[in-house]
Amino acid sequence: MTEIIRNSLRDSKVARWTALAIVSLTMFCGYFFADLMSPLKPMLEQQLGWTSTDYGTFTSAYGWFNVFFLMLILGGIILDKIGVRLTGLGSAAVMVIGAGIKYYAISTTFPEGATILGLKSQVAIASLGFAIFGVGIEIAGITVSKITVRWFKGYELALAMGLQVAVARIGTLMALATPVPIAKYFGTISSPILVVLLLLCIGFISYFAYMAMDKKLEASEFNGVKTEEESFRARDIFEIMSNKGFWLIALLCVLFYSAVFPFIKYAADLMVNKYGLKPEVAGIIPSLLPLGTLFLTPLFGGIYDKKGKGATMMIIGAAMLILIHGLFSIPAIDSWIFATFLVIMLGIALSLVPSAMWPSVPKIIPERQLGTAYSVIFWIQNWGLMGVPYLIGRVLDKYCITSETVVDGVTKRTYDYTLPMLIFTSFGIMALVVAVMLKREDRKKGYGLELPNIVKVKSVA
Repeated sequence: MTEIIRNSLRDSKVARWTALAIVSLTMFCGYFFADLMSPLKPMLEQQLGWTSTDYGTFTSAYGWFNVFFLMLILGGIILDKIGVRLTGLGSAAVMVIGAGIKYYAISTTFPEGATILGLKSQVAIASLGFAIFGVGIEIAGITVSKITVRWFKGYELALAMGLQVAVARIGTLMALATPVPIAKYFGTISSPILVVLLLLCIGFISYFAYMAMDKKLEASEFNGVKTEEESFRARDIFEIMSNKGFWLIALLCVLFYSAVFPFIKYAADLMVNKYGLKPEVAGIIPSLLPLGTLFLTPLFGGIYDKKGKGATMMIIGAAMLILIHGLFSIPAIDSWIFATFLVIMLGIALSLVPSAMWPSVPKIIPERQLGTAYSVIFWIQNWGLMGVPYLIGRVLDKYCITSETVVDGVTKRTYDYTLPMLIFTSFGIMALVVAVMLKREDRKKGYGLELPNIVKVKSVA
């Protein structure tokens, strides 16, 4: 008797790493656009008359639709119902649309004093575009997470997620280091937005290549038909919500990222106001943060795959946040060299926690529920990504202005960042508490967060 063994396309190293490379390109373009305005904040104030509150409102718009209209949760349910191909393509298209609206707003001169719903017209339209873009990139994020689990479960899952995050962080690095030079070279503040909008179009087109690979993967596993076990059911939502481990992961996510990504939005301005750097070079030091994650996230992911200790890694990363932001908040420490050191350390923390956190979700949640589970986690995270930047902008305008001068009709403000940095420190403290609770819950429930991800080695046909 001859036994016929059907091998999945995912058993091929070349195939699964190629699939990861394609979707990582799309996320690189998205992250490049997401943090593009951070180093441009001083130029927005001086050339377009924005305030820190305007900038905080615009930055918080990233989560408006995801939070208040539940677009992320809806996107997760759609992902589990129709799959990664159409969901990923649709989210990439939404990113392009939102980016186009934002470019229109920044590149257009609006009548002085014109407002929409109480906001300056330019701020309102730019915020609308960023809100639409936020829906696209967040749904793309949960789609890529599910894609990675689909191709790498039982293989190098944490390493793959780490590499995908690392490529996305290159986008963040480019967003911090390049916009001001591009704007100065072309002479317009909107020029870097146009450049990255074109890159988003390339990312959208590249996703078609992944769709072709996913069809081949599906054919190799199920002959194009999903099994009953893999189908999403409405009651799965209630199962997810009743899982304590899930809620601890979600809380850790929002607290940790609230101490990192909103900080990145203001990091270049911090370098100008506290450390005396010029705006055109202020983004260089914050750009070292994603540069470090480029190498360390895959490294830590590989350690988790082979050695385990995921819950411990999350605890260490959260503790590092407290130390780093606490040192940033000390007024007497105003050396840009020390600031560089702190940014590098923050990059290490940003490598430790995500490289352990995201691969831990499939250990807590069944695969058929992953799209919805990731979407709820991202939805909770978006409360922080929406609220914290606005909070920091308001705090800066109300409590932290140290001087305000008008030269040739241009208003220039300087800020004391001590209070904002203490706010970021408090998020680190709460993240550490939740990380410790998660490790304790892992001991009770046996999720395996401290165990390796690679469970067996499969031969490649």
